[in-house]
This record gives sequence, structure tokens and C-alpha cells, in this order.
Amino acid sequence: MGLSSTLSNALAGMNASQRGIDVLSRNVANAGTPGYHRQSQTVTDTSFGTSAQVRLAGLERAFNDALQKQHVSAVSSASFHATRATFLDRLQMHMGMPGDAHSLDTLYAGFENALQSLATNPDDHSARAGVIGAAQMLVEQLNSLSTSVRDLEREAGNQMSDAVAGLNRQVDQLAAINLRILDQSQDEGARLALMDERDRLVAGISEAIDVKVTYRGDGTVALMTESGIGILDVKPSEFRFETDGRLELATPSGLRLDMSTEGLLKSGRLAALADMRGTTLPAVQAQFDEIAAGLALAMNTVEVGGTAIAPDPGIPGDPGGFSFDASAIAPGNSLLVAYRDGAGTHAVRFVHTEDGATLQSPNTAGETVVGIDFTDDAAAQAAIAAELGSGFTVTVSGGALTVLDDGTGANGVDAMTGRMTGTGLGLDLFIDSNGRAYSGSLDGAGQKAGFAGRITVNGALASDPTALVQHAPGVSMGDAARPEFLLQSIKSAQFIADAAAPQRDGGTRLTGTVREMIAQSINHQGDTAARAQSQAEAFSYRLDAINTRMESEYGVNVDEEMARLMELQNAYSASARVVSTVQELLDALLRM
Repeated sequence: MGLSSTLSNALAGMNASQRGIDVLSRNVANAGTPGYHRQSQTVTDTSFGTSAQVRLAGLERAFNDALQKQHVSAVSSASFHATRATFLDRLQMHMGMPGDAHSLDTLYAGFENALQSLATNPDDHSARAGVIGAAQMLVEQLNSLSTSVRDLEREAGNQMSDAVAGLNRQVDQLAAINLRILDQSQDEGARLALMDERDRLVAGISEAIDVKVTYRGDGTVALMTESGIGILDVKPSEFRFETDGRLELATPSGLRLDMSTEGLLKSGRLAALADMRGTTLPAVQAQFDEIAAGLALAMNTVEVGGTAIAPDPGIPGDPGGFSFDASAIAPGNSLLVAYRDGAGTHAVRFVHTEDGATLQSPNTAGETVVGIDFTDDAAAQAAIAAELGSGFTVTVSGGALTVLDDGTGANGVDAMTGRMTGTGLGLDLFIDSNGRAYSGSLDGAGQKAGFAGRITVNGALASDPTALVQHAPGVSMGDAARPEFLLQSIKSAQFIADAAAPQRDGGTRLTGTVREMIAQSINHQGDTAARAQSQAEAFSYRLDAINTRMESEYGVNVDEEMARLMELQNAYSASARVVSTVQELLDALLRM
């Protein structure tokens, strides 16, 4: 091998060592930089006849496709559960723990005790004032809880709006980086730095939504949701948070998808916020509304029996039945008809609704529930007759309802019982904020919806609580009939919620007395918050484990880099020594 080849090899070695030191210095400088992937120089041997020299083959970046995808999935899941846990923890903080001074169960117990004192001493003015005071504290807590839920819903919406703006910005930046990565004319170190930024952006996007990422051979990426909706290929899609709370995705082709209502987002912060705002928090509000409705109905609802019509035993085939005066029935009040026919015994509850509202669930298991308008005699008569069948004769006139059997003995009406508000010993202690008595009307959006935020103590009773005892003119203030009715009703009245909580939150449906529903709601929210916190911790541990593995695989070990530096310095010195020796030989040759 000649001196020129030796010199060329030595210079190539010095160049490789210098480039290696440059890469090493970049690694050490970014040892603490989040998302930085360790770089390394690739060298090969090149042969030229009888000689060989080092050739730089390029730079490599530590990268594991499978590990990176696991990280993206873990970031999305951890973000989803952390967001849920945060909101549910704040909700539980507003509700308080069972037995706390201002928790619903404590305030309800105070109200029930006040009613007990009134039933024992109906003529005691302080006992009547105690009922009003306890009722006021109870409704104020319900109002406060309803306000807290609305505030959390509003905050979730604001966070969604901010998250969508940030998400669109990151997707646009990633699309721009894809184009820059394709530029092969740029410095290779700069290209690898772009890939670091690419992975940081993908992780940021996965924090907001669930992401399925495809790493292409040219260094670019394509994104779609786990449900298969494209986010980024060549052009980015755009997320939009509408004023009505819908989260939409507009694709480059012009297609618009409702991501929130169609359940297209599975995890990520946006999915958690959409779930809280659209499902979990409304379900919590519905539970508070059920409790508020139960309070009002337990106080003002009276069971009113129908009047039996006995057949004349002296007239063969004379029909029997029941009559009921429904002229004063209020929207939401109901009439239960128990009857028998050839198919067995049946119970149908006819609920008064003036706009034909569709009923969601029965009030009591085993009942068929039908909504009818009692103010329209002809329509009510036709609806009841259609439900009972041809074995009965139904007449409705001026609200007076009569149901007669066919006199054959095969059919018969066993009972007619109405649930009426604002009559008898019942009392409108809790009313709607507009002064309207609460009857559970289903008309329009339904009186129950949002009632926990509107429930208030009847102002007339607050000013003059004598009606807590006097249920009719001339009734003695020592008469315990109404206080005892109110106490027994609040203790025994049974309710069942229109809907259950979401399955994700346990699927609890409130049932039973008001006390039982309050206990179920508090326990449900406590269990839901604890479960969310446990899930958040589990997914956080999973993410930490993946981050540790990534740090091991991608991160910079300064000790190893320093050892490598010594190797490169020695190699550089050796190559420099060869150059120096060749120089000396050339000088000697020139002097000859």
C-alpha cells in the first residue's frame, strides 16, 4: 500500500472520528431533553484493491416501532382516565362524604327529624319553624349540587374547546413536518431532529384523542383513530367543537363526522371530556333531580281510591266496576287500574300528559304505563278502552271515569287508585322555582329535568307555616293528621329512577324511599370516583413502565458516551499519528 493510500485511510479515519464526536456531543447535550432519541454513526469498510478505508454510511436514530405504538396507546389511555378521575374527584368533593355536616344524607336526616318533632308536637311553633328551616337547608344543598354539576359541564366544554384548538395546531404541525422530512437535501442530523419532533407531536395528539399511527419507511407518519377515522395522511383533518357541544371532524374530502354522539372517540382527554359533559355529569344531575322530585312528591302526593260499582245481584249479567273522578288530575298524576280477564291479572297505570309525552319506564315493576290526556274525554276514553280490551266498557265525561266489566264473570275491575297532588293531607312544601306546584309533569322537556336546581320551599309556608298542620279550615293546631301523613309518606313512599347511570359508572338505578335514594347516590358517586382514581393510577403506572423502557432504549447514558469519547479520541490520535508519520516520510523523500 502506497503512502497516498495510507494518508487517505488516515484522513478518512480522522473524519469518521470527528463525525462520531459530533454525534456524541449532540447526544450528551440532549441527555435530558424529553423525546430525544439517541443517535449513532454507522461506518463501513471500503476496499480499493489491496487497501481498505473507513466510509461513513450515515446516522441512525434509536427507534422501536412496536414500543412507540405502545407508548402512543398508553398516553391516550392514561390521559382519558386521569381526566375522568379529576372531574369525579371534584364532584365527590362537592357532594361530601356520608355523615358530613352538609352532605345530603345528613341534611335529609335533619329534615326527617324535624317532621318527627312536628308530628309529636303539632301545636309547637318552633317545631313548625324547624321543618321549614330543615327543608330550606336541604333544597339549598340540592341547588348547590346542581350548580356544581352545571359548572363542571361548562368547564368540560371550555376545556374541550381549548383541547380542539391545540389538537388542530399539532396535527397541522405534524403535516408540515411530514413534508420537511421528505426533503432529502437537508443535513441528516436535522432530519433526525425532525423525527424527534414528529414523535413528540404524535404523543401530544394521542394525549387528546386515541391514535393509531403508521410509521412509513420514508420517515413520515399517517394517523387515524382507533375506530378507523383518518386524521392525517397527506392532508390533515380538522376537529371542530360546535356551540351545542358536538365534537365534529371535517376530513380533507369534505366529510363531516359527529365524533361525540357516535362514540368514535375511545380514549384520550377529549373523549373523557365529551363523556363527562355528555353522559356522566348529566346522569349525576338526573340523580339529583330524582331525589328532588321524590322529596316534592312524597309531601304532596295522596293515594285516592276509586268508587266500587257493585253489580245488582237481582239482575243476571249486571256489570260491576269502578268509577274515578279525574277532573282535578294534574299533569304527571296517574291512575292505576287493576283488572283481570281470561289471560290473567293486569295492572295499567295511566299517566296524565297533555302533549303525548313518551314514558321512559314504569313507576313500579309489573305495571304497564300509558300516557294519556285526561282533559280530552274522547281521547282518554279511547286510549283506556284500547288498553283494557273489549271485555270492558269505558266512559269518560267531564273527567269522570267509569270502567265496567261485561257481567260474564270472566272479566272484572279489582281496583282503581289515583296518585294525586295538592289534595287531602298532601302539601306543596317543595315547589318549582316559578311558584308552580311539582307534579312530575312529562309535558315539554318534563318537569323533573333540572328540578334539583329549581326546587325551593313554598314561600307561603315559609311566611306562615300553620298549613303544615291545618289541612282544612277550622282544623285545630293540635291536630297531628297532616304532620303524621307527611312523616309516614317521606318514610315509605317508593320511587324508581327513569334511567340508570352509564354502565361505565356502574349502571346504578336509584330506587326506594328518598332516604334510600340519597344513600345510593352518595355511595354510587363515591364508588365511581374511587374506581376512576384506581384506573387512573393503573394506567399511569403502565405509562411509567413504558417510559422507563423507552428511556432505556432511546435515552443517552452519559457514562457510555464518555467511554465512547475516549475510544474516538484514541482513534483520532492514531489516525493523526499516521498522518504525521506519512508527512515525515514525504518530507524525507523530498529531501533525497
